[in-house]
Amino acid sequence: MNLQKCGIIGCGAVGATTAYTLVKSGLFSELVLLDVNRKKAEGEAMDIAHSVPFVRPVEVYAGDYPDLADCGMIILAAGANQAPGETRIDLVRKNAKIFGQIIPELVRHNTDAILLVVTNPVDILTQITLRLSGFPANRVIGSGTVLDTARLKYLLGGKLGVDPRNIHAFIIGEHGDTELPVWSSANVSGIDLADFCKSFGVCEDLSCMNEIYEDVKNSAYQIIERKGATFYAVAAAIQRICEAIVRDENSVLPVSSLVDGHYGLHGLCLGLPAIVGRSGVKRILDFPLSATEQAALRHSADTLKSVLETLD
Repeated sequence: MNLQKCGIIGCGAVGATTAYTLVKSGLFSELVLLDVNRKKAEGEAMDIAHSVPFVRPVEVYAGDYPDLADCGMIILAAGANQAPGETRIDLVRKNAKIFGQIIPELVRHNTDAILLVVTNPVDILTQITLRLSGFPANRVIGSGTVLDTARLKYLLGGKLGVDPRNIHAFIIGEHGDTELPVWSSANVSGIDLADFCKSFGVCEDLSCMNEIYEDVKNSAYQIIERKGATFYAVAAAIQRICEAIVRDENSVLPVSSLVDGHYGLHGLCLGLPAIVGRSGVKRILDFPLSATEQAALRHSADTLKSVLETLD
């Protein structure tokens, strides 16, 4: 497998923006774009390729499934967009059907790549991809709550007057309406979040934290209502996951992967902090949760299970 070669299936707003973001990153030397609309893939590849003189050398082109044969990384971004007023879960039947066509065709040509699912509902589709591909669980990854966690850090940073990169906190569970913040271990460069807020006289009550959480949870709805789709920050989150894999960083990221025994959960994919490196998900971390957080995580898992049961 060539880990310097990446395939992207789906050239809608997320797929095309991801392709451009990855070209700018210099992370890959070859990028092949696939879409059910071949002309769309060709147009995006041409447009992005014209930026190559300004970045590190990279070959960008439209292709077909045989071109994925030696890809070390394949990003799955195909599917219907989330419409205004529609939840990620509402998308499940449409996009499950699309993945039912894509995954068998992909597996005909490549059984060794790492698969990164970004299409919503991402946790359900990660589970479907794992089931249909037959790949080992460590090589089937969803973007999980990486973006939600970035939104949390951004909003907390603005409220506290701190660089978001110095805030350490996670959103976990479903990438969707039942996701939850882990306030119990949140900190600002090692200072407990509650202590930091108290000492600086900012965001000291629970209502402030709940307001930030609600803003995180509803960010996608607000963006979709205003501009029709989210894709810039999604692409940045995908780049971050790709960096951890290609560079074998062993970074801790809240990706979606198969949970089997963690927090008493079994046999489903959802977002939990995990060590991510060249082999994919190396280990899911069992960090402490409060009793309230554990209950919320179980509720999130039960919601995903109930959706999966309707598909079965």
